[in-house]
Amino acid sequence: MLEVTGPVLPDLPNAWELSGRLILAAFLGGLIGLERELRDHPSGLRTHISVAIGAALFGITSAYAFTEFISLRNDNNYQVDVTRIASQVVVGVGFLGGGAIIKQGNNVRGLTSAAGLWVSAAVGLAVALGMYIEASVATAVLLTSLGLKAPIRWLRVRFSDLRASVVIAIELDADPSGVITALGTLPGTIIRSLIVKRREDEGFTAIELEIESRHELLNTRLDAIENRPDVLSVTVM
Repeated sequence: MLEVTGPVLPDLPNAWELSGRLILAAFLGGLIGLERELRDHPSGLRTHISVAIGAALFGITSAYAFTEFISLRNDNNYQVDVTRIASQVVVGVGFLGGGAIIKQGNNVRGLTSAAGLWVSAAVGLAVALGMYIEASVATAVLLTSLGLKAPIRWLRVRFSDLRASVVIAIELDADPSGVITALGTLPGTIIRSLIVKRREDEGFTAIELEIESRHELLNTRLDAIENRPDVLSVTVM
């Protein structure tokens, strides 16, 4: 007669191995946090370590804390799904990342830090489930991408338009209309805003404008304005 037995459980890691996974998760999360800390971002070393450890502990709890309930479904009423806690980690970290995003006027800061927190949680979960190589590769790839700021800035300077603040100083009683007309004729340049202010205490009238132009051509184009006899100076900020 065929004997029916319960499900065969795999060899589970012991407490020391699981503790080692927590330490590895903290180390990988700390590498990500250290990069953010060195760049003076809101979420730094301690935040990323905390997220990675928390995600790893949730993953360990989800995968290994309910093994005593595993049996044939026909024999009990328990429904064990090891992915439930992990999926809630993804949702929870989304709220945490939202707190790292700061809106300052028209600019938004913290998006990269929020994404870093999200990846730190994923790294922690991966380590918790024994995916050491995958977690290490993900950490290395993320750190590499975070280090691409300088090349991206170079590409932006070379191939994209730059918005800059420009202050043009003219004689205090000079008519600014000629300079403004000349600005409107600069090729490949867009004037986003323009304000004329008399700075009597400094002895000149300032034409303040936000200008958008190709970076490597901006100074060359403004040379035509600076060489005008009615212009005292041109300052790009």
